[in-house]
Amino acid sequence: MEKILVLGAGRSAGSLIKYLLEEGKAADWQITVADYALQLAEEKVQGSHIATAVAFNINDEAQRTALIYAHDVVVSMLPAKFHPMVAGLCLQAGKHLFTASYVSDDMRVLDEAAKKKGLLFLNECGLDPGIDHMSAMKVIDHIRKDKGLDLYAFESFTGGLLAPDPNDDNPWQYGFTWNPRNVVLAGQGTVKFIQEGKYKYIPYHRLFRRHEMIHIPGHGYFEGYANRDSLKYMDVYALHNIQTLFRGTLRRPGFTKAWDVFVQLGATDDTYEMEGVPEMTHRQFINSFLSYNPTDSVELKLAHYLGLDREGPEIHALQWLGLFEEEPVGLMKGTPAQVLEQILKKKWTISADRKDQIVMWHLFDYKENGKMKRIRAAMVATGESASQSAMSKTVGLPLGIAIKRFLNGEIVSRGVQIPILPEFYQPILDELQTQGFQFIEEEIELD
Repeated sequence: MEKILVLGAGRSAGSLIKYLLEEGKAADWQITVADYALQLAEEKVQGSHIATAVAFNINDEAQRTALIYAHDVVVSMLPAKFHPMVAGLCLQAGKHLFTASYVSDDMRVLDEAAKKKGLLFLNECGLDPGIDHMSAMKVIDHIRKDKGLDLYAFESFTGGLLAPDPNDDNPWQYGFTWNPRNVVLAGQGTVKFIQEGKYKYIPYHRLFRRHEMIHIPGHGYFEGYANRDSLKYMDVYALHNIQTLFRGTLRRPGFTKAWDVFVQLGATDDTYEMEGVPEMTHRQFINSFLSYNPTDSVELKLAHYLGLDREGPEIHALQWLGLFEEEPVGLMKGTPAQVLEQILKKKWTISADRKDQIVMWHLFDYKENGKMKRIRAAMVATGESASQSAMSKTVGLPLGIAIKRFLNGEIVSRGVQIPILPEFYQPILDELQTQGFQFIEEEIELD
């Protein structure tokens, strides 16, 4: 009997746990789901005879040690900052580890020690990172290994969005399908990428003013803006001679210009705490970033400060969020970013019956027989509800499939890994396709 420990039973863990429960019945697995909120863990195990829910505090050293030592495989769905703590204990206890999070420096240094103990620490096996790696490497390996050609350009975009709904009046066409704090802080820092052999940089205050339009047949147009560091994928994907390498995020048209209002105001700053937060209203929050004028309205000052049309789409989007209302924020303290997050949650927290949508798009350029060719690949997946979301499925299912194949002896890699090898990506993508997560590819010749 294999014993699997899942740490964390939040929104993104639902589909993973459901998959493990279904597969575990025939495989003779015993699954423990541990979360700070016992009720949440109990909801996820669904009364299964092969699963147990436990209340768990990651900061309780004795408890986390006992739980990890009692299992064969540990799956961490905790916030990323806790992964190194869990990984260190897994190394000490001789347990395999699976996560959907990025490989941190603290995790990376465990590679040799994990290999010596014959342990697999698989990271970045969710949506983004995860499915993006696997779907990209499938095509990259086809071009490099099967065709023996070099890749000239690679672009990749992913968006966690709301599914189109003709009855929805939300001008942003967006809601929180993942961690709200990460949404508010997205893009901070300096963006780095390479375009036509030239290194390019975009500072945060210009990021949302530079986007490109991407058309996906059957699904319309999307805005794509750059992620922070595309250059690191030169090493990850072994693309050291590539001329263009760009990774980004997708949003519906109009989102970036409206979001740029918050950036230009300083409302996404997370470096200091604001004064007067307990009594602050939405309108006062916006006004706190504008100049003092006892006669001009907040709307007029904002439009004048940022050069906006008072009747334009950006002001309309802010009005829909209630930013100009005298509604209490509802916090006792907070940074500008935390106050903004609190306000956004009131309108961007999706209802139980609202469907989300994952959109992923890749572009690959290469030269064959003297002609430049392009492969475009797109995946669009729509959730069933807030509890059975496309986000939860695309984060959790790849992890579940990887765990199943590992326990079946079909994965031989050890050490700190991400799923860029065929033994990971091929079977995971194949099974995802049977569950409706399919990439549609098209190849064209460029002039």
